[in-house]
Amino acid sequence: MTVTQSDGRRRVIIEAISPQVDGGRFPAKRILGDLVRVEADIFADGHDAIAASLLAHREGSGKWVEIPMRPLVNDRWTAAFRVGELGRYGFKVQGWVDHFETWRSDLLKRIAAETDAPVDYLIGAALVAEAASRASVADAAWLSERASVLRSGKEPADLRIHATDPTLHELVLLYPDKRFASESDRELTIVVDPVRARFSSWYELFPRSTAEQASAHGTLADCEKRLQYIAEMGFNVVYLPPIHPIGRAFRKGRNNNPECQPDDCGSPWAIGSAEGGHKAIHSELGSLEDFRRFVAKAGELDLSVALDIAFQAAPDHPYVREHESWFRKRPDGTIQYAENPPKKYQDIYPFDFESEDWSGLWKEFKSVFLYWAGLGVTIFRVDNPHTKAFPFWEWVIAEIKRDHPDVLFLAEAFTRPKIMYRLAKVGFSQSYTYFPWRNGKAEITAYLTELAQTPVREFFRPNQWTNTPDILTEFLQMGGRAAFAIRLLMAATLGSNYGIYGPAFELLENLPFRHGSEEYLNSEKYEIRHWDLDRADSLRPLIARVNEIRNNNPALQSDWSLKFHFVDNDQLLCYSKESEDRSNLILTIVNLDPHHTQAGIVTLPLDELEIPLDRAYEAEDLLTGERYLWHGPRNYVELNPSRQSGHILKIHRRMKVETDFEYFL
Repeated sequence: MTVTQSDGRRRVIIEAISPQVDGGRFPAKRILGDLVRVEADIFADGHDAIAASLLAHREGSGKWVEIPMRPLVNDRWTAAFRVGELGRYGFKVQGWVDHFETWRSDLLKRIAAETDAPVDYLIGAALVAEAASRASVADAAWLSERASVLRSGKEPADLRIHATDPTLHELVLLYPDKRFASESDRELTIVVDPVRARFSSWYELFPRSTAEQASAHGTLADCEKRLQYIAEMGFNVVYLPPIHPIGRAFRKGRNNNPECQPDDCGSPWAIGSAEGGHKAIHSELGSLEDFRRFVAKAGELDLSVALDIAFQAAPDHPYVREHESWFRKRPDGTIQYAENPPKKYQDIYPFDFESEDWSGLWKEFKSVFLYWAGLGVTIFRVDNPHTKAFPFWEWVIAEIKRDHPDVLFLAEAFTRPKIMYRLAKVGFSQSYTYFPWRNGKAEITAYLTELAQTPVREFFRPNQWTNTPDILTEFLQMGGRAAFAIRLLMAATLGSNYGIYGPAFELLENLPFRHGSEEYLNSEKYEIRHWDLDRADSLRPLIARVNEIRNNNPALQSDWSLKFHFVDNDQLLCYSKESEDRSNLILTIVNLDPHHTQAGIVTLPLDELEIPLDRAYEAEDLLTGERYLWHGPRNYVELNPSRQSGHILKIHRRMKVETDFEYFL
């Protein structure tokens, strides 16, 4: 094999740059205002000193900012810049042999040993003169004068003060010799999203179930009235299932019955009828103007609107008539409906992403996103994206975010890990997770550590859901009220992004369609429900308090600081989070057993958490207002689920906050 040789004088090696995803194939993700910390292994042969810099720019600006890198340990270097705008940023790393720094370092050693000779200063004079040739006019004059002094022939003792002048050192560093600088192989990319991408509290509801009268079909106007209820619980995202016309052909009845009665309203995911398709609103929900008012009211309450986008069609969707080639045909000429054997979904036709007209299909789907984004929708929850082509998602998300960088995408893909991760890599801002089915201490710890403390976090932002219209877990079915409280506490504190499907959640809906099923009995997916929001047993007060705690504590608004701590009881889960500046430390302890009191000794790494060893510290329970005075690393905890399933403790400590010089881009 022939090895291609670049300029052999480029001696510096640059490896293992972070952040990067799949060697730079996909962008890493950050949030508006984040400090992007870049690291790389940078080294060279021999003993010469080296220097390095980080080059960064906002895509489209054309102007690169150069940031000096500093060494850490073991040839690892770092620098950082803060991102001040939404969109994409690019960065790369440079490294070069620093001959002046090498000379200066050696000279200082010779001076200390009194072995410096006139030739040493002549070498330095040449290096300073070279720097002068690269300098501005004013600096060049000063450097040239210093070069003359160093080559004046004076005794070394007389030249030492000039050669080691800090001003000379600083000025030469401003004009490095980069003739043989090495550069990272490719420009790496960062996608910068709005804060909602990292910190969001979702509330899902069906607009058709929001009417005040039990027998009525809810409207967008009714849904608008419900917004105050949602906002008062502290949520910042209101998520609507599809609001489009529902197909008539093969419409499903209650409890997924294939036999539909005349008054059955069908599934919102069976999209499209003679009324219209993905850009239309179901007539019983209201008008386009009603939707505009709903979005405006949500904005007044600081609620982002998330809309479900399900790229599938009912048999009577206009697409079926107008674009038959977008669907897959069976040998008998009929269109293939969706199946997940033994389940059949005759009311849904999947699209064929291998269609001859795949380009037209892509463009139409892009127009769907643009239509709703134009109406103020800033978040799209995408149904089953893993059943659509990955190249399509990579293209369409980039296209939408180019003109709407504030738009976010949530992937509803409960599938194999590599597929979920690929969807995140190609652009999805957040992703559903396996959290609903993680109940044991070991599996929770392992899974959440993977998401928060491995390179997965560079591209995969988890959104932890307690329940969904499709997921009523066995834990919620069997655990009673305490089970709902436990899952709420964990979802909201383990994940900076979390969601509930309500009012089913706060009203403790726990009856399955049948034993062993995760489907709800009398599921809202197939019928209109009427909810008594003022029920005395509602979890609404607890939900509101938990969200208030999240909103007031920066530690709970990101995931990367998540750490689990030892408890000598496998039914007690303990973990901490802290803010980026380490001024806010939250410790959460949850009883995983919804039926019995559990107690144990929590052991905290005080040094790591910067909690003093020699004095007591205060643990304030933000749920109850109680305060505990703890001593040392080991402290006793007892939780009775009939009264309280967990603690959310704010740890009060003295902090020394250090700040670094920052570059803003």
